[in-house]
Amino acid sequence: MDKKLFVQAIIKFLSGLVLVGLVLFLPAGTLAYKQAWLLIGILFIPMFIAGLIMMKKSPDLLKKRLDAKEEQSEQKAVIALSGLMFLAAFVVAGLNFRFGWIVLPAWVSLAAAVIFLLAYALYAEVLRENVWLSRTIEVQENQKVIDTGLYGIVRHPMYMSTLLLFLSMPLVLGSVLSFVIMLAYVPIIAKRIRNEEKVLESGLEGYTEYKKRVRYKVIPFVW
Repeated sequence: MDKKLFVQAIIKFLSGLVLVGLVLFLPAGTLAYKQAWLLIGILFIPMFIAGLIMMKKSPDLLKKRLDAKEEQSEQKAVIALSGLMFLAAFVVAGLNFRFGWIVLPAWVSLAAAVIFLLAYALYAEVLRENVWLSRTIEVQENQKVIDTGLYGIVRHPMYMSTLLLFLSMPLVLGSVLSFVIMLAYVPIIAKRIRNEEKVLESGLEGYTEYKKRVRYKVIPFVW
């Protein structure tokens, strides 16, 4: 096992856990925010398990995802907007719990948690299918077009899974207002996809033909 990679992964994992806890529980003004604990559980437990699996079976992929740094200014803006979206959505969810603005029934949180876990499984399948999957937009050495499995249905199954993940999160937290904020993810990923496909068409052999074969980007028969 690569000890340096393990330490790096653990530090990022714990940093994310602490950050999410702070932006949820501080606005809520209490630790008795059950929906927040539910989200933390379904978010970080599978993440920890997936990290261990990647550490053992695909350390190179784990390293790429941990070391990701966007070089393009356009994509840096996309990352910044995504961060602001998450911050706003989580803070509003905490405030919604504290002041009881719009209270959703418990079954909504549970149903959203099921959708979240299914989307997590979908995301894991995307990682399994595409060994070149990176958090940054780039064409890697010896990279090939993946056109089987989920990639035979939509061109960007990773964004399909993250769309489900991100839109289910505010419902797990019981916040309609946060769900509205998270809808900003749609134009954010639309912008990212436009840039990503330009890079892939110019640098990845066969991608233009692949676009002709697989028409839909994120949602079959819709987008």
